[in-house]
Amino acid sequence: MRITSLFSLNAIALDVAASNQDEIIDKVVELQSTHNNILDKEAYKKALYAREEEGSTYVDNGITVPHAKSDVVTRPSLAALRLSSPVQYNPDDDGKTDLLFAIAAPQNGSLHVDMLARMMQMLMNEEFVEQLRTAKTPQAFLDAIDKQEEAQFGSESFTDQSIPQDGFRVLAVTACPNGIAHTYMAAEALTKAGTKLELPVKVETNGSDGAKNILTREEIAACDGIIVAADKNVETARFDGKPVLFTRVDDGIHKPEELILKIVRGEVPIYHSKDKAAGDAPGASDSAAHTVYKHLMNGVSNMLPFVVGGGIMIALAFLLDDYTIDPSNFGMNTPIAAFFKTVGSAAFSYMLPILAGFIAMSIADRPGLAVGFAGGILAMNGTNFAGLASGETTGISGGFLAALLAGFVAGYVVEFLKKITEKLPASLNGIRPMLIYPLGGILIVGAVMCGINPVMGMINTAMTDWLNALGGTSKVLLGAIVAGMMSVDMGGPCNKAAYVFGTAALASGNYEVMAAVMVGGMVPPLAIALSTTFCPKKWTPDERRNGIVNYVMGLCFVTEGAIPYAASDPLRVLPSCVIGAALAGSLSMIFGCALRAPHGGIFVFPVVDHALMYVVALAAGSIVGAVILSLLKKTRTE
Repeated sequence: MRITSLFSLNAIALDVAASNQDEIIDKVVELQSTHNNILDKEAYKKALYAREEEGSTYVDNGITVPHAKSDVVTRPSLAALRLSSPVQYNPDDDGKTDLLFAIAAPQNGSLHVDMLARMMQMLMNEEFVEQLRTAKTPQAFLDAIDKQEEAQFGSESFTDQSIPQDGFRVLAVTACPNGIAHTYMAAEALTKAGTKLELPVKVETNGSDGAKNILTREEIAACDGIIVAADKNVETARFDGKPVLFTRVDDGIHKPEELILKIVRGEVPIYHSKDKAAGDAPGASDSAAHTVYKHLMNGVSNMLPFVVGGGIMIALAFLLDDYTIDPSNFGMNTPIAAFFKTVGSAAFSYMLPILAGFIAMSIADRPGLAVGFAGGILAMNGTNFAGLASGETTGISGGFLAALLAGFVAGYVVEFLKKITEKLPASLNGIRPMLIYPLGGILIVGAVMCGINPVMGMINTAMTDWLNALGGTSKVLLGAIVAGMMSVDMGGPCNKAAYVFGTAALASGNYEVMAAVMVGGMVPPLAIALSTTFCPKKWTPDERRNGIVNYVMGLCFVTEGAIPYAASDPLRVLPSCVIGAALAGSLSMIFGCALRAPHGGIFVFPVVDHALMYVVALAAGSIVGAVILSLLKKTRTE
């Protein structure tokens, strides 16, 4: 444990006016109470006075270190007070005090002695003390302590004692769009960082199978703050009034210690809920682009089960049918094929309403769901003013792009309706979500979709025609690009952009792009696994053990298995994986491989057109990536 982990910015007060010991101790108690670790402030204050009666805590050079052990202290903490004018703290002190460090420690153990010893060693450095006296802000004050502790002690802990924990100082929630890999990798990284810092962290994971390890009200009330490392919206109304750090799930994986220390040092603003029952308002650190990305990924993650389940069933229908019976009715010629095609189509066809509905819900909470779903239905079935004028009930389908746009329009329309109706009498609050939002929202979205469906339909048609018209070099280049993008950030925005493009092509009837996308996402973990197996001297023992797991993750199309390797050595791992993935994607296009299911890895290989050549493309990309990586990596020496 380090001294700096026991401070927070809220527990540091500079240039405070005080004239005697009573005023100083009152201020010290208030500073310590900001840690939320003192059950009874009066009892702690009595303990401070009792310690002074045993002997003055004045040290020298204007420094005093009031400290106390008490059973009302649940965990150790430090507070700092710098006075605007020196004060005679105790009558018998050799000098006046202007700099105070207060220690609060639990009754059991001698932890306060270890803290005191570390502080005294640091305060013997006069240059360091002068930096504390001239620091302009609490942050500068804390930075000076951090720098001095690092210079004197490095990462050495000041105690080997286990610290009793009646609660977690830091809580966290992790969530990624797919809820498969990033969610749990961030949770593990935060947990390990908390253990290293001796600040145990409890992490709630919002994965594909629901929320696990859910944070309790008591834990939320007692903690110093919460880290929300998420690329989709999670329920945050429960954190109202607590410091909440909103960040990307990738930061939870790559910068866990930094996030934890921001919480314990009090560098995070208080979060105030906007009365959302489930969902979150973007944090102050969220950029507009990241906010839009979160809304989009919320729609995509909820859409995927429909696409995956329905797509695989449709693919099985083609696998089980007999093309020679009736080529024009392929997929419905036999009873078993007709069953799979009918059920699969029922699920698959609703991908667009689900996408639009959950994008809208991410923006406007539950009132946005119905409006977004209606917009998605209109995008799926198609409607336009020209068709309505001629008495037609359907018109040009806007497809994937129109559904995506409908979700955002619906969400922000409902937010607009909330804003303009918030001053209505309280007696009418009940009809706002039941009448005004759905009626007004669907009316507006319906009108908007009548206008944009033809435009989006034209764009969809042009994109489909372009994809279908690509041949030779152009098609190979497209396959290399989308497959390579899957390996650039392995689950990040670039990866998701390629995947969404593949899904859009799939919805438009072009299945070759999806095949290139999936094979590109399978290559990175497999390339790394092959390198760790056949070139073990290039890797650490831990990396070799985890390499075996990457065989499974790669074959299951979980690109995120490569992230730890890419994070530790990006300049060698990323180029190797991108080249291997691009090769696999281009070969998939050359071989004419087509995939009607957007996920599944080797489990959907039986329904891939030209499945054997698809395996060849995957093997070629993985081997080339492994060879390049092994050549770039240096042989390790013990």
